[in-house]
Amino acid sequence: MSALLDRLFAELAQVAPVRADFPKRPHAAVALLLAPDPDRLLLIRRADRAGDPWSGQLALPGGRREVHDQDLLHTAIRETAEETGLRLDRTWHRADLDDLAPTTPVLPPIVVRPFAFQLAEALAAGLSDEVAGVAWVPLATLAAPGVWRETTIEVRGVHRVVEGYQLDEGLLWGMTERIVAPVVRRWSTLRD
Repeated sequence: MSALLDRLFAELAQVAPVRADFPKRPHAAVALLLAPDPDRLLLIRRADRAGDPWSGQLALPGGRREVHDQDLLHTAIRETAEETGLRLDRTWHRADLDDLAPTTPVLPPIVVRPFAFQLAEALAAGLSDEVAGVAWVPLATLAAPGVWRETTIEVRGVHRVVEGYQLDEGLLWGMTERIVAPVVRRWSTLRD
């Protein structure tokens, strides 16, 4: 285990997560998986699919809550298994993060709850119909100067200036960036 990740999770667990108050919106959950040696984060590349607003983007494993899910933590665990083949243990769940809702009207009105998991090692993640790629990205890479910056992208034929991480795997931006950035900043502060 990583002493730095232990400290990060201890701090994350002390902060009460902000909950979105949109009871009529559908809910989803994602898994933020962190592993040591070096400290790193699992990212997926979503498969290209017609009608999927997040098609082809870097993301965290996760998806919509289904009727049979006992809670949103179960949703995150189930979706991670379906998308990557990784079978998470509930005891690896170490912190709930703030709920997020899309801030643009072109995205579905949904509430996403991130759950942070501490793994003993980086597990081999697989591909699925929903996932075209996986990568364990070192937190030091995400925290490096110049990796997080503004850039112009084209979304549905419109050029937009967005903030995100410019990685070898692609651009990490949008809701996933909003989930990952505070964790990377906190990890970086603890490291320094």
